[in-house]
Amino acid sequence: MIDRKERNRALMEFDSRYRIGCCVIAGMDEVGRGPLAGNVVTACVVMPEDPPILWIDDSKKLSVTRREKVFAEIMDHALYVGIGEVTPEEIDRINILEATKKAMREAASRVPAEVFLIDAVTGLGLNGKEISVIKGDASSYSIAAASIIAKVTRDRQMIEMDRLYPEYGFARNKGYGTKEHIEALKRIGPCPIHRRSFIGHFI
Repeated sequence: MIDRKERNRALMEFDSRYRIGCCVIAGMDEVGRGPLAGNVVTACVVMPEDPPILWIDDSKKLSVTRREKVFAEIMDHALYVGIGEVTPEEIDRINILEATKKAMREAASRVPAEVFLIDAVTGLGLNGKEISVIKGDASSYSIAAASIIAKVTRDRQMIEMDRLYPEYGFARNKGYGTKEHIEALKRIGPCPIHRRSFIGHFI
């Protein structure tokens, strides 16, 4: 059983090493680079130095119910939350990496931060020091917080899209290429939120 206090302490200690000599650290992450449908969504989050939230972690490690609860707590306690997103049409036009970078720049466009801890992405051109962290959502408190904001935001979008296009099972698969989703693509073709550059060999 994970000791949540120890886990949170480790995540916060990771961030604290970058806080020396600066005032504000922002964590950044994305959700939705791999799906066949839907937006890519990014978040930029600034947490207080001694945040009260115990359950912040890599969003993939939390249950849906826990993510929703922690999302609300982050929104209550964060010093800054920015969200950026890019549509399927633009992903097709500029490619998923450039779309992710664009969404990250949008999320960070108004943040008063000197240091950006970014999950795996480089070269954003932000107004501050950029530090790319591999598997950052499992290492950094700030990046983990951003991963939760991005994940819950995008999941809610895909649940809404499921109401418009119920044939694809978006509420369950969130746009990823599950068997159910691919079979629907082959049977009825794409809907308006599919990424045409991602689905060519399925239809």
